[in-house]
Amino acid sequence: MARGDVGSLTVELVVVAPVLVVLALAMVVFGRVSQSRQEVVEASRAGAQAAAVLPNAGSAQWGAAVDAAVGISNQSRSCAHPQVAADVSHFHPGGYVTVTVVCHVELSDIALPGMPGSTTVEASATAPIDPYRSVG
Repeated sequence: MARGDVGSLTVELVVVAPVLVVLALAMVVFGRVSQSRQEVVEASRAGAQAAAVLPNAGSAQWGAAVDAAVGISNQSRSCAHPQVAADVSHFHPGGYVTVTVVCHVELSDIALPGMPGSTTVEASATAPIDPYRSVG
């Protein structure tokens, strides 16, 4: 071992460890946001599909909200306070239903410099209404 190498491992560890911790925390943040995005997309699709088969606009709006909210709440805890909005203005045979789901992703429990305390994830999905059915 050369004389100048004594203690170099400790110095390298002190320099590299914070960088590795920040990278690990960044991976957790991006993973949480990505998972929430996937949940919101799935919930909006499920809500739109559920609303498209209901008999009238009122039940479609309620059914979309319930189905999307159940889809979000059954997933994980990363989506706080989901909001569901159903656009049933084109609810007629051959029309469509659009469901929008908004979710606030909490990031405050991850202490990463420069990261916000939360972020918002939003997704919309549209489902067609069968043109050969009767709408009440």
